[in-house]
Amino acid sequence: MDLNDDGNLDILSGSYSRNGNPMAGLFQVLWGAGAGKFNQAQPLEGTDGKPLEIPYNGDNERVKGICTKPWAVDWDHDGDLDLVVGNFEGGFYLFSGQGEGAFDPVPEMLETDSGPLKIEGAHGDPFLVDWDGDGDLDMLSGSSQGGAQWAENIAEEGKVPEFSGFQTLIKGSGYQNSFELLKWQDLKKPQHSTRVWATDLNEDGKPDLLLGDSVALASIANGLSKNEFEEKREAWQKKWDKASQMPYVEGDDEANQKRNEVFRDLYFQKAEFLNEDRTGFVWAYLRK
Repeated sequence: MDLNDDGNLDILSGSYSRNGNPMAGLFQVLWGAGAGKFNQAQPLEGTDGKPLEIPYNGDNERVKGICTKPWAVDWDHDGDLDLVVGNFEGGFYLFSGQGEGAFDPVPEMLETDSGPLKIEGAHGDPFLVDWDGDGDLDMLSGSSQGGAQWAENIAEEGKVPEFSGFQTLIKGSGYQNSFELLKWQDLKKPQHSTRVWATDLNEDGKPDLLLGDSVALASIANGLSKNEFEEKREAWQKKWDKASQMPYVEGDDEANQKRNEVFRDLYFQKAEFLNEDRTGFVWAYLRK
């Protein structure tokens, strides 16, 4: 999209979090330089000159401010692009645009009549499109649990979007078992952590769906029998369960660093009995 209205296409991305505290999933922009070239990525700033952030109160609410996914759209029909953004928690916020790539620094939480607009699962993934063909923009989203969901725009014609709660469009597969032995040939549907895109793939005038997912293909480590695999897996699981009892201590960086190191070491120890190939696939769904 041309985010700053200078005639050049720009690239906009969310992020999991910047390094350091407090955690924040900053929005990165590569301003277009023309002729298919782009400037170096930089944090997208608000009209106050500071990077745009979803605010939250303390570590217990940091899921509100991380793992961001932006979608640029003229939300309020004023001719300027606004930003609808999803977060780790599965909620959505609006940064109002002021034109030429400038945005209000304080976002508005999107809500329904019954409370915050949220998906089932985590990882809000906004994609705005006229899904039901009634002339206004509805919202699609992937989810940490897989599948796809949609929220119908129920606002009157010409009004700012107003959404019903999310409904299931494609049922999710749920979270993958950490030790599930899985080959790509076994896959029958998208797995977890889906991202959604809508486009008319077969040119029949109706939007179709593309779903990207995340999956860990897994097999027993070379040289191990099934019984040896089970023994090592059970021993590793006991270590993991014990480590999981270590609390996260707010403000104690040293203790938290030691805790992270324990989990990091356990992660690498899995390779002693399990081969993992973390990857993802794109699935196409044609509209009937």
